[in-house]
Amino acid sequence: MLANKQQRHDDFRADQREPVNSTHNQQTVRRLPAIAALMSASLPGFGQLYNGQLNRGAWIFMIFAAICIPLTAAIALWLPVSLTAPMLLLGVMLAVVVWVYSIVDAWRSASDGTNALLRPWQTSSLYVSVFVLCNLIVLPTLALSVRTFLVAPFSIPSHSMNPTVLAGDFIFANMAYNCPGCAHRVKRGDIAILVNPNNRNLFYIKRVIGLPGDEININNQQLFINGNPASDTTEETTAGTVLVREYTDDRSWSAQWRSGSSMDFSTTVEPGHVLVLGDNRDESEDSRQFGQVPLADLKGLARKVWFSRSDNGIRWNRIGLDLTQR
Repeated sequence: MLANKQQRHDDFRADQREPVNSTHNQQTVRRLPAIAALMSASLPGFGQLYNGQLNRGAWIFMIFAAICIPLTAAIALWLPVSLTAPMLLLGVMLAVVVWVYSIVDAWRSASDGTNALLRPWQTSSLYVSVFVLCNLIVLPTLALSVRTFLVAPFSIPSHSMNPTVLAGDFIFANMAYNCPGCAHRVKRGDIAILVNPNNRNLFYIKRVIGLPGDEININNQQLFINGNPASDTTEETTAGTVLVREYTDDRSWSAQWRSGSSMDFSTTVEPGHVLVLGDNRDESEDSRQFGQVPLADLKGLARKVWFSRSDNGIRWNRIGLDLTQR
């Protein structure tokens, strides 16, 4: 009788034992939808990582990064000027769509009501490492590389390039300029982004007037390059200024002078240097003050105006303006 009772007790204890199965050795947890959504809000794809969806999270992050940085660079450099503004707007909308999708998808996956298997790599230290790596290294490095070697945005605070580039213009500049293997070599008439000779942490925007060896003369608002006239038409404006049409090679532009102002300036450009002037000749600090600019200090070529505003509001007629033809 005692033996039978002991046998039944042993059988009962045996029934309580879990079968040998590796999956039962892993912990299951219930995901919190609010945490998943918040993580994706801080970084697209991050909430999917929290949900254990490594591959999906990586794809969401890569698509978001590609839309925000390389796609913007492609729009700025290669699309026709007329398409710049609408495509930039479309790019912003796509980035927002991907971001919102990441948040909603992370919330829904965490809300499915089932316990999720906790993967061995899902640790707090990995979450922190991924967040720091993506936000402080990957995205900034990608953005810096694009700004340095492809395209960079600049805002114009001064009137030194009136009437071509106005204060309040936001422009894209082609940074693949004046470098070994670059398609864009320095030419007379280029609107260049250059290192400020008085503060090398800042940039100037000026027009290249003289190349190495050129003889430059300005006589009573008239420009001469190597002894040849480089200006002809003069137009008096109602604002007390004079617009002078200047030209060289295949380019022409308008230089602005105050009515009645006069200047005599003459120099020969040294080897390895260029002479730069602001189009607003009476309101520009340029080579007449700080001297000739080393070629190595020319960093970018003004490409197009992507946004413009004044004290009176947005200047819609300037958005998409092609600066390579002015």
